Amino acid sequence: MNLGFDVTELPAADHVEVGETAPEFTKPLVNDEFWEDVSLSELLDDGPVVLIFHSMDGDFPATYTFQSIRDDGWGEWEECEVVGVSISTPYEHREFQREWTGFEAFRFFSDPACEVGEAYGVTHDLDGMSITEHRPAAFVVDTDGTVQYAWVAEEFPAFPPYSEVREAVESL
Repeated sequence: MNLGFDVTELPAADHVEVGETAPEFTKPLVNDEFWEDVSLSELLDDGPVVLIFHSMDGDFPATYTFQSIRDDGWGEWEECEVVGVSISTPYEHREFQREWTGFEAFRFFSDPACEVGEAYGVTHDLDGMSITEHRPAAFVVDTDGTVQYAWVAEEFPAFPPYSEVREAVESL
């Protein structure tokens, strides 16, 4: 089957593991109305968080990932919040939310310099370009800031194991 794109093996990642403290950060957090600098710890004050690291907004893998998450009802979870993280700018995140029905249920951190991705160990260089972006990854972080679930892609594109993430959230 010709998928219209190549699957690329990614080098091993030295990423944050289950049981470790999630690296703290403050970045612009975009919702459906505005954005402001927000820290991870501020989000954790309101409950557990699922961080979904993804490629640039508008890219097929990012769109597919959030369509799958939306269709599985993650935007309606009361037990935790699902937040995207990518190198896209706040403006690009806002357009991403406006373009797709149901994406306004999610907020997105803007990490254009990939500093958060570096802290979590989930970056990769785009082939032939001097751009570093996030590899697909999912982390479930409890209110104490401890990583309770971690998945990091070994190839690109790849998509989080949605049922495993759901199970991790349900076990909090």
